[in-house]
Amino acid sequence: MNELACLVQQTVDRLAGRHVGAVVAGLAGGAVEIRGAGRTGPGGGAPGPRTLFEIGSVTKVFTSLALARLVLDGSAEPDEPVGALLPDGVQVPFRGGQAITLRHLATHTSGLPRLPRGIFTSALFTARRSDPYAHCTADHVLAGLARTRLRAVPGRSFRYSNLGAGLLGLALAHRAGIGYEELVRREVCVPLGLADTVVTPGEDRSGRLAPGHAPGGRPVPYWSLADLGGMGALRSTAADLAILLRAQLAAGREPDGPLAPAITLTREVRHRVNPFAWMHLGWLGHRLHTQQGGHLQIWHNGGTGGFRSFVAFDPEKQVGVVVLVNTSRSVDAAGTALLRRLQNEFATT
Repeated sequence: MNELACLVQQTVDRLAGRHVGAVVAGLAGGAVEIRGAGRTGPGGGAPGPRTLFEIGSVTKVFTSLALARLVLDGSAEPDEPVGALLPDGVQVPFRGGQAITLRHLATHTSGLPRLPRGIFTSALFTARRSDPYAHCTADHVLAGLARTRLRAVPGRSFRYSNLGAGLLGLALAHRAGIGYEELVRREVCVPLGLADTVVTPGEDRSGRLAPGHAPGGRPVPYWSLADLGGMGALRSTAADLAILLRAQLAAGREPDGPLAPAITLTREVRHRVNPFAWMHLGWLGHRLHTQQGGHLQIWHNGGTGGFRSFVAFDPEKQVGVVVLVNTSRSVDAAGTALLRRLQNEFATT
């Protein structure tokens, strides 16, 4: 076993001690190693590269890539008001004379609240605690926009918003005249050759979809995000996400590579979050202090009722990591630790 494989195996073994099952991918120097450990569930086998997991908010990376693709083909503009992409009559809130644009939604600077209006009222939470977004149909969400108060002037400040990302996916799909899942398949999955990144697994993939679990191991129902799929509805595999990261790492070096122009566009947009971090279209980024190596880290994490995910890379050092588990306990620390090991020990220039 080579050194990269050893580091990946060590990481996934540690995660399996705290989670039901885990799959980890490490990318360095053009090589990819993927290892799984634990079990998909009681009586299940070990998860592997083609096991499907709910990836939660890592979906937002795909939504923003779809936005970049539509911008490049002239179907949308980053500074276009989102209202222009929605059905006639939808009232989109504004503040300070500033309308919410697609850029604002993709960088979490729209001023929209984190969650759709009323999603965790006591009645809804009691009825839908296992699937809190199941009622978020397009009609429900769009009707609620008129009654939503913005927390800040659009474009002014970073406020993470699941509602904003879901609205972005809904708007892009409406402009394209297709559903969100088909939009992502057409604009991202087909060009990259992603075989298993879907909203609905279908019969051909359902046997590879890991069941989700609470931290104590109790089974948790799968989430359905209705028409807010752009915020977190995708299921994917470590194999597919490793392909996504390879494309991210290659974009600056291979301008004719799959989705390279769209990937470049997503990273050209940058909104400062604080003195150390910023928001691209879909990705969060920061640079470590020089005493920590000064490395660039671009990342996103995700979580649903029974899953957690972490995807990160460094285009300067040409390394990346994917961590997927089917337990609702954070894996950010493990993913970040592996990324730093790769940055320090496997970096290429």
